[in-house]
Amino acid sequence: MVTPMTETGVDFDSLKSLIEAQVKGGVDGLVAVGTTGESPTLDAVEHLTVIKKTIEFANGRVPVIAGTGANCTREAVYLTREAEEAGADGFLVVAPYYNKPSQEGVFLHMSEIAKTTRKPIFLYSIPGRCGIEISNRVIVRLREKYPHVCALKEAGGRVEKVIDMKRLAGDKISIFSGDDGLTIDFMKEGANGVISVASNIIPEKMASMVRLMLEGETEKAQALADFYAPFFKSLFIEPNPVPVKTAMFLRGMIASSYVRLPLCGMSDENLEILKNEMGKVGLL
Repeated sequence: MVTPMTETGVDFDSLKSLIEAQVKGGVDGLVAVGTTGESPTLDAVEHLTVIKKTIEFANGRVPVIAGTGANCTREAVYLTREAEEAGADGFLVVAPYYNKPSQEGVFLHMSEIAKTTRKPIFLYSIPGRCGIEISNRVIVRLREKYPHVCALKEAGGRVEKVIDMKRLAGDKISIFSGDDGLTIDFMKEGANGVISVASNIIPEKMASMVRLMLEGETEKAQALADFYAPFFKSLFIEPNPVPVKTAMFLRGMIASSYVRLPLCGMSDENLEILKNEMGKVGLL
């Protein structure tokens, strides 16, 4: 989920409305304060408050997965511990960015977080933002030592990694696409679904697409994905979550499209592209 904001702080009224729309739209869970939630620009108090409010607003209707990753191991451990005390159902833990540790360092980093909790941990590999990936070998090692390390959000854009992960771990690791446009391709190779950006604005369609795949209705799911493919692409025409927040504001779903520096508003040219793609799929 995005974190709705204004210049004065987090907009919890919009957050509550967003959660209601997601639950009504049929999602199977909520992810709070991930990349799309602008975690890098929330301070520790805001970060944990958004998690607590998401849990409160969800009110047990769907699981809440809290983004608790950091490039400081001690910070990630702290956030995970605090989010667990707040009632989070699991944790999305991104690869440690900027430091560029070795894969052994990644293993040790994730191990310290895993020791903090017994609730499910979703590893989050996104080399385009972090400079490193979480290798499949490390994922298997973590799963063998810590059984609650049980899922992967894969945002590296490579179907081959999904194929290799299934070969190494079978069903021991649940795999979720981190890219809306690759959801079908990933699920054809055994992935379980998507942790979605587009769901912020079209939760019903994303939930339907995934369920169709899980039910074996591949052609129907593919048709839905093909219809929305240009729209998915437009959501990444500028750094996420700038376009999706802009689209949601245009739809009246959040009170402001505000993003914190160093992110900024869309260029006029790209805004027109986004509007055009929204119009093609009936969103504007």
